Amino acid sequence: MESLFDRAAACLAASSVADKLTLTHATAQAWRDGQLSLQANSPPQPMGEPGRPARPELVSPTAVPRRRLGTAEGRAALLHAIAHIEFNAIDLAWDAAYRFRDLPPQFYSDWVRVADEEAHHFGLLQKRLHELDCNYGDLPAHNGLWDMAVKTAFDPMVRMALVPRVLEARGLDVTPAMINKLRNVGDEKSIAVLEIILREEIAHVEIGSRWFNYFCAQRGLNMQATFIELLNEYQCNLRGPFNYAARLQAGFSMAELDVIEGMGGKR
Repeated sequence: MESLFDRAAACLAASSVADKLTLTHATAQAWRDGQLSLQANSPPQPMGEPGRPARPELVSPTAVPRRRLGTAEGRAALLHAIAHIEFNAIDLAWDAAYRFRDLPPQFYSDWVRVADEEAHHFGLLQKRLHELDCNYGDLPAHNGLWDMAVKTAFDPMVRMALVPRVLEARGLDVTPAMINKLRNVGDEKSIAVLEIILREEIAHVEIGSRWFNYFCAQRGLNMQATFIELLNEYQCNLRGPFNYAARLQAGFSMAELDVIEGMGGKR
């Protein structure tokens, strides 16, 4: 039987958008159908860059263009930035499934599901971009999500804390405001896409919270204290306001949110 780890590596290595999406959906279906094993043929390779298309050009976050949402070009720029985050999120999910070994089967089921749904999100955004006369890669984008993946490659507990519960949870905070701005300009098609993404991203962050809790419990660590320690150690710059309702659904405790609020956010 083919190994999930080999298939995950192939998804990570795929460099074209079409190949990454097709391989991701096919691998997720094969896993659901019981056609892939957790037998590893080789240990995980050192962390490197995943396969990606030649475009978009990767720049610093401050160099990513910002435009007013009142124009089609401005809405395309917003959706392009979100699409780039979703494209990176496909690789983040596959790397979690590929890199961290000897864990309960549900861990792999969860991250295969996340990869599959992130690929679906990207497809929805890509379709909407085409309707706005834009293609993924037409605008520059940043690489902050993958940078954090590299920093956390040594420990699944740290990965769960700082990728789903910090970087991806940021989307829970900012997406409602994006939806409101798009509603003000009457872009219901883009709103429909973002509402799907927001609903499913709550579940993705909850998966990160659940497995972070699992690793803390295994090591006899207090989940809240460990999370705050990691935020400080990795100098995570949290900015509010925070979406308390979504974060509570995603596995944050009110005590955690109160501490986070004091680190730079407002309820």
